[in-house]
Amino acid sequence: MKVTINRSILELVEGDITHQDTDAVVNAANPSLLGGGGVDGAIHRAGGPQILEECKTIGGCPTGEARMTIGGRLKARYVIHAVGPIYKDGRQHEPDLLVSAYRSSLGLASRHKIKSVAFSSISTGVYGYPMETAAEIALTTTRRYLEGHPEIQLVRFVLFGMMAYEVYERVLRSMKEAGRLNEGGSS
Repeated sequence: MKVTINRSILELVEGDITHQDTDAVVNAANPSLLGGGGVDGAIHRAGGPQILEECKTIGGCPTGEARMTIGGRLKARYVIHAVGPIYKDGRQHEPDLLVSAYRSSLGLASRHKIKSVAFSSISTGVYGYPMETAAEIALTTTRRYLEGHPEIQLVRFVLFGMMAYEVYERVLRSMKEAGRLNEGGSS
C-alpha cells in the first residue's frame, strides 16, 4: 500500500529489510549498538563486520535517539540505528520515546540528504510494544514529519510477516478514512 504525502511517498511492504535498495535502512537497535537478535542481528549479519566496527566507535545510543553508520554489504548505503523503548505498560514514557526514535531517524536522514528510507517496526519484537499502537505512532510521526520535509522522497515500512503488514495497512487505511493524511494522491 502506498500513499502520497505532499510530494513524498509513504509505502508499506512485507519483506526483509536487509534486501531494501533505499539510501538508508533503519535498524531497531539496542542501546549498545553492538548487535542483537531479530532485525538488529539480521542487519549486522547481512551488512557485515564494517557496521559493527563503526558502531563500536559511536559508544552507544540512548533510548529514543538514533545514530548512523555505513551500510556495509547492504544495498542501502547507510544504517540508521534507532533505539526504541522496551514496552512495560504504556505509562513509562514509552509512546514519547517511540515517537522520538522515529523523529530522530528521520532527522538524521534529512541532515544527511538521504532521499529514501526503509524502516522496520521499531520496538515491536523482543521489546514487546503492541503492534497496533506502535503502527499508529510510527505512521502518524512519519506523516507529520513528511508534511514539513519534502526532501525525503520515500519512507518505506518493511514489515516482517503478513500479520505485521496487515496491522500497519489497517492503521494506514484508518488514518486515510479519518482524513488524517493530507495526501497528494494514493494507490
